[in-house]
Amino acid sequence: MITKQLSIFLQNKLGRFAQVASILGDAGLNMRAFTVTENADYGIVRLIVEDVERAVETLRAASFAVNLTDVVIISIPDKPGILAQYMRTLADEDIFIEYMYAFSNNSHANVVIKSNDNQRCNALLESKQAESL
Repeated sequence: MITKQLSIFLQNKLGRFAQVASILGDAGLNMRAFTVTENADYGIVRLIVEDVERAVETLRAASFAVNLTDVVIISIPDKPGILAQYMRTLADEDIFIEYMYAFSNNSHANVVIKSNDNQRCNALLESKQAESL
């Protein structure tokens, strides 16, 4: 499934991610998945939420810079070698993974993928029985 991911740009200061989490939590918005990256000057929080529009409005109202990006989310069996099979399928079809993050949920791994061609990526993974979320 293709969905919207929020990218939030944060100053590298103590407590900034806690502030984002609090703002979303206070608004009743749940973070389904997230990753945080950083460099010397700023960090980027990439996250998946259930109510994208409300999350964007809430964060922008609190003066956070927020961008939206299309990503693919799939659910695959959480077993050794399964992810490698899916990644090989994408590589064989010239799908370049720009970034990816995952989280485990019981017997399945949920994977968020940003690729150079999300439409083809999604179609290929679904054709290999990856479940859309």
